Amino acid sequence: MSSNVWMFSRRLPPNPVANPLSCRLDELRRAGEAWVDLTESNPTRAGFTYPPDLLRGMSDPRALSYEPHPFGMAAARAAVAADSIRRGVMVDPAQVVLTASTSEAYAWLFKLLCDPDDRVLVPRPSYPLFEHLTRLEAVHAEPYELEYHGRWTIDFDSLARAAAAGARAILVVSPNNPTGSYVTRRELARLSDISRRSGLALIVDEVFADYPLEAPDDRVTDIALATDVLAFSLGGLSKTAGLPQLKLGWIVVGGAAASRDEALRSLELIADSYLSVSTTVQVAAGELLARGGAVREQIHARVRVNLDVLRRIAAPFRACEVLTCEGGWYAVVRVPAHRTEDELVLELLERERILVHPGYFFDFPREAYVVVSLLLPPVAFADATGRMLRLASD
Repeated sequence: MSSNVWMFSRRLPPNPVANPLSCRLDELRRAGEAWVDLTESNPTRAGFTYPPDLLRGMSDPRALSYEPHPFGMAAARAAVAADSIRRGVMVDPAQVVLTASTSEAYAWLFKLLCDPDDRVLVPRPSYPLFEHLTRLEAVHAEPYELEYHGRWTIDFDSLARAAAAGARAILVVSPNNPTGSYVTRRELARLSDISRRSGLALIVDEVFADYPLEAPDDRVTDIALATDVLAFSLGGLSKTAGLPQLKLGWIVVGGAAASRDEALRSLELIADSYLSVSTTVQVAAGELLARGGAVREQIHARVRVNLDVLRRIAAPFRACEVLTCEGGWYAVVRVPAHRTEDELVLELLERERILVHPGYFFDFPREAYVVVSLLLPPVAFADATGRMLRLASD
């Protein structure tokens, strides 16, 4: 075969090239060097205390029997529905679809809603994984804008323009990663109106919904149950219980009964083709959700403390601004554009051995921003962010 012939799917980028930051990190790893990771997203590496017997339910003998159901075991779906009660929401277990992850949930929903080359509308700035998830399903991601005016809000003019050009779904992340912005009741009403008029489904990623920080009183959670348009709310153990390794996510399907039930019938075929969720984690789901609440409380306390610490440390650095963070595990810091974001993050790594995300990683429209995780232990977080702000202000 000629070396000029690309033998793999066009859903993959043909020549993935590592950026300078990734290359430098690889060099430091090979040299055995350490750094403070202010991008840390894995709670199991952030010093939280997990109950030593938290996984005892996964040794239940029922896991030795394989009785698959496309949407997951009835008891596990009931456990997900019951967990919503703590948020004051009642979910019918029949509307719950279990998946192995939120990423898989997106893939199933793109299969459900889209034909090849269809478009879905995605927020910008937001999580860069959307580019890969859509491309792998032969779907195009069309951005609509979030704007910052004291808080991040949806730019409905850009959303309406994108919807008018044709699409199959609107993706919403609430609270958004990394901006931390929740959807408010007013925004949900406008989203529902656009969806209704344009025939678009709503896909709402709510994995960080359990972590309000500077959240508005009119924020909405469990959005699939709060609108009459076809909508899907996504969640999972990864964030709600700090257990990313156990690979259990879910979709709650909502909207008008006729479209909701039709979507569930079609999703059943897709789910039955994969049957990807482990019986072991399903058997343990109820106990994991109940006892994982102790981990969630630790994470929530930590991110609240660290956001306060960041604001206090940033106060003397007048050229830097910690933007409003309504929820989630991340904070966005606007820094002086004395250098490019690439130059800044590389300089932080070289001089201070601190790793941060540059804003362009999340498609911020202009420079300069950095994004930091709020998961680190507070002493290490305070030291690293203080050094980061000093260097960024130089």
